[in-house]
Amino acid sequence: MGRLDGKTALITGAARGQGAASARRFVAEGASVIVGDVLDDEGKELADELGDNARYRHLDVSSEQDWSQALEDISATHGNVDVLVNNAGIVHFSPIEKTSLADYEHVIRVNQIGTFLGMRAVVPGMSAAGGGSIVNVSSIEGIAGMAYLTAYSATKFAIRGMTKVAAMELGGRGIRVNSVHPGMIDTRMVQDAAGGANVDMTPIGEKVALGRIGQPAEIAELVVFLGSDESSYCTGSEFVADGGATATHALSIG
Repeated sequence: MGRLDGKTALITGAARGQGAASARRFVAEGASVIVGDVLDDEGKELADELGDNARYRHLDVSSEQDWSQALEDISATHGNVDVLVNNAGIVHFSPIEKTSLADYEHVIRVNQIGTFLGMRAVVPGMSAAGGGSIVNVSSIEGIAGMAYLTAYSATKFAIRGMTKVAAMELGGRGIRVNSVHPGMIDTRMVQDAAGGANVDMTPIGEKVALGRIGQPAEIAELVVFLGSDESSYCTGSEFVADGGATATHALSIG
């Protein structure tokens, strides 16, 4: 028996990184998974790798039309979405005074608006089915700020807040909504934001209590828990997996 047997899950930004790790774990635990992304080649490759219980779906999370069409297609082929993982996200490094409005708005559209549209899209189906689980991937930058991440931090704080509002509104319908707050994870997102440069993140990992950066599979385990019935009494909460990064403060000498 898998922990997600019989459940249909839609995971956004699932072609690689944390999203791909979650897709692999969801399939391993018995779920039918829709791999949502704009990276068509990588998404299709992952779905093929995962076999009959996975299917790729092109999904631009910032597009209302894409969400509407995706839910219509999923309903026709899989029925209701039981678990939504709002994982898609981008990062932009820049000092405040050098952050263009276009760059700021781009991050907002993908991270924040994408999460809002995703939640809104699945609520009718989950309500009709008597419940479901929404997992919103925020960040430790949704708990405390970091220099050069104005737009990114703004979206991650917003996701944290929207999660709590949605949990209050939807709890009576059996829909649980929680946020996940990873620390520094070994994915390509930072390298991509640095223009494709090979960034050595080892010094960053050495700053946290566990002395290393995290792996996507470690975040996937937490997402599986929140998508499963094991977390049946969890809603409106923040689940942090950061190696101890938020356990301290700026004046710490430990």
